[in-house]
This record gives sequence, C-alpha cells and structure tokens, in this order.
Amino acid sequence: MSVIYNRVALIGLGLIAGSMAHAMRRAGLAGEIVGTARSAETRAIAQEIGLCDRITETAAEAVEGADLVVLCVPVGAMGAVAAEIAPHLAAGATVTDVGSVKRDVIEQVGPHLPEGVHFIPAHPLAGTEHSGPRSGFAELFDNRYTLLTPGEGTDPAATARLRALWEGCGANVEEMDADHHDLVLAVTSHTPHLIAYTMVGVADDLRRVTDSEVIKYSAAGFRDFTRIAASDPTMWRDVFLTNKDATLEILGRFTEELFALQRAIRRGDGDHLHAYFTRTRAIRRGIIEAGQDTDAPNFGRTPSKREVPGA
Repeated sequence: MSVIYNRVALIGLGLIAGSMAHAMRRAGLAGEIVGTARSAETRAIAQEIGLCDRITETAAEAVEGADLVVLCVPVGAMGAVAAEIAPHLAAGATVTDVGSVKRDVIEQVGPHLPEGVHFIPAHPLAGTEHSGPRSGFAELFDNRYTLLTPGEGTDPAATARLRALWEGCGANVEEMDADHHDLVLAVTSHTPHLIAYTMVGVADDLRRVTDSEVIKYSAAGFRDFTRIAASDPTMWRDVFLTNKDATLEILGRFTEELFALQRAIRRGDGDHLHAYFTRTRAIRRGIIEAGQDTDAPNFGRTPSKREVPGA
C-alpha cells in the first residue's frame, strides 16, 4: 500500500500504539511515526527497540506537523492530553483515539480541539492481557473490527482516510453512533471483564480453596477469567468510571439472569437450564462463523501462540 499519512503521532506507547506502529510499517502506511509517553522508562524502551522513527519527551513536540494524532492513553487521561496538544496541532490534522469508551472521550477531547482539526474517535476491538511498548505486534488487528464514531458534520474525506489506515493495518472497519458503541461494548467487553475480575476475586477470598489449588487445578473457564483479569488496571478502572450508565444497565440484566439460573438450580429445573444453555451456545457458533474465533480444540491454543481477546 501507499503512504496514507505523512506523519503519525502516537501519544502513549502501550500495546495498541506499538501494534499500530508495527502494522503501519508492515504496510507502508506512514511516512514517519513519532511517539511519546509520559514515562521516561517507556520512552527509553521504545527508543531501544526502534518502535517509532522518533521519540519525543512531550506530547506537544510529538504532534508538531503530524497529519494524524492517535491518543493511546487511558480514557481518564484523554481530556488532559487534548488540552496539552491543542495549541500545537497542524491545520487540517486528524485527531483520533483508541479508547474503549466513546461518549466520554468525545466530551473530554472535543471542546479542546481548534477549528480546522478533524476529530474522529475510534476503537480497535483487539487486545491482549499484556501492556507496555514491547507488547505490540503487527498482526494484532488482522481480521478484527475497528469501530469509528464520527460526529455530525465530520468531513467524509477525513473519515475515509482514517478508515483506509485501519484497513491497511488489517482491520475490518465499521461506523457506529457513540452511545450505541458504549452499550454494545458494555455487553461484549466491559461487563465480561468486570465479571472476570469478580470471579478471580471470589477465588482469592475463598480461603477454603487454597491458592495452590486454584493455580494447579484451574479448568479452562477460570483460566480464561484470570487472563482477562490480568488486563491493565488503570485502563479498566477508567473504562468503568466513564461508561458507568451502560455498564450498570448490563450488570442489572446480568444479575436478573443470574437469579433466574440460581432459582432453576435450587429447584432442580433441568429443562430451564438445558434450554438456556442451548440458546447461549448458538452465540458461540455465531462468533466462529463470523471469523472472530476458531473452533479448534482448546480455542486453538498452542504454547507459542499469542491469544487475542477483544478489548
């Protein structure tokens, strides 16, 4: 592919930014990739491994002359970063992000951006439990979805250009309303993460089952919960605080369903349980048919294969 943006600035250098850098390089999508991070240690590692063409000490320096700026910081930090970079943005530049909440990001970032700068929020539905500049890899976005949530009046050409970048990184790209995005992600990602954190916390609190037993005898279900619960705590704290309404709505529905299953187990209602599990099994088949997971045994795991749950 040809260059889509002459200079891309990555603000924050964790898993997503690192993977974007590798994917853009793989496809030749950026003339220059500039990166920065708040932590001097992170910047030093990024410099050492050649993650970007250039590493700067500040976000203000990183965005100078960039025609694409990608905010790859925790959702709770987006507003402060936007305020910092706003005076230094080039006319006609596009600002985007990779946060897994969209309405709050729009409210935090939008007011700071000057006229003539295009703001197109985005969310790549890809991730692993690993974080930091060494964790990225070019294949992270391959056949995964990236959702764009442009607001009313956004320049269609700017949106098409950002779409082309994500497609060049291997992603399937769709557009969605920001509020609907937050509800969908509360179902598919945010609440499942909270449940995983809770189940691992229950195991930790249940002193009648020892730590060694939890580790030695982890069946696949609990093992997957621990992988999800190992995700970046700062990022997930901010997700729940900024997507509060949608998450609480889905948690309420989850609690109702859980009570119904509890009652069926207590009453020995095997028909209810069998019918429920049959219905939910169909969702798994749909995910496999959509190419978002494999039907290979043990979820296609091999000892050396990277696992890529949605984020």
